[in-house]
Amino acid sequence: MDNDHISIGSDTRALVTGGHGFVGSHLVDHLVARGAQVTVLDVALPDEKLPTGVGYRVVDLRDPASVRGALTPADVVFHLAGNASGTISVDHPRFDFETNAEGTFNLLEGLLDIEVRRVVYLSSAMVYGRPQTHPIAETHPLNPFLPYAASKLSGEHVAMSMVESYGLPAVVARAFTIYGPREDPRRAGGEVSQYLRWHLNGLPIPVVGDPDAKTRDFSHIDDLMAGLIQIAERGTSGECYNLGSGTETSMRELARLIGEVTGTPARIECDRSVLEDSYRHVADISRLRALGHWPRVPLAEGVTALAALLGDRPELPAMPTVFQRDMPAPAPAAA
Repeated sequence: MDNDHISIGSDTRALVTGGHGFVGSHLVDHLVARGAQVTVLDVALPDEKLPTGVGYRVVDLRDPASVRGALTPADVVFHLAGNASGTISVDHPRFDFETNAEGTFNLLEGLLDIEVRRVVYLSSAMVYGRPQTHPIAETHPLNPFLPYAASKLSGEHVAMSMVESYGLPAVVARAFTIYGPREDPRRAGGEVSQYLRWHLNGLPIPVVGDPDAKTRDFSHIDDLMAGLIQIAERGTSGECYNLGSGTETSMRELARLIGEVTGTPARIECDRSVLEDSYRHVADISRLRALGHWPRVPLAEGVTALAALLGDRPELPAMPTVFQRDMPAPAPAAA
């Protein structure tokens, strides 16, 4: 199979699994803007009408026959489908593994039988587990502590084995914390959207963990799209690439920024009884920069735009943060 660089344009046939989701819908828009011929593979019906010219096939990645029946020849395949919630993985670990790990195997096995020049598997920075070094490079040890992270890492191992054994031109992108328009508050667990929604409703922001020790690398969805496309076009088969901003922000700093851009100081309430993820989590994006990608959306700009889009009284977040079965509900205490 051809491992040379590709250029995504008007003659590119692109398949996007999970194309109706938060990340997938943005990627479809970006690919259409480049003139690509896009087909979405998704188990769910779209919430809104797809862009003109975009194809759609119903597929359940957990079913090999469903996958084989849905695949068509493609130049590039973006595999985004799967469970994206650590909380759901704790509550329903078998569903998580079947969707993320087995679903990835079924897809990549099916791709061995069709024409494809590049496969991009969207994994997660959660595969690193609790960070041992800062920033986190792709060579960091892999030690997931959530079923979700384990299932995503299983997908990575499947992809790398397919590269070695069959020459499948696959690359892995490990996303850090993504934010931006179209996040579903019923499922999204990222702090930017969650914190904004609490604040815009005039409520204190519930912070799980230590607001100063807990830091994250927040990547705007537009930067994620640019990075994914850059990895697809210039990434090396068999390599992994961190997708982040390279900038570290604490939960207290995020709350302060939200107050500044909305003109109303943010209040926070902290549950320090849950410290499992109160660690520093920031990407080393040197490998991504070497491909020519540089994040362009500063956090303040992205938060300002998202706040304006959400407006007053947006729907409140509904996804709790859960690391262990039967973990007690957060018990906030004023910071």
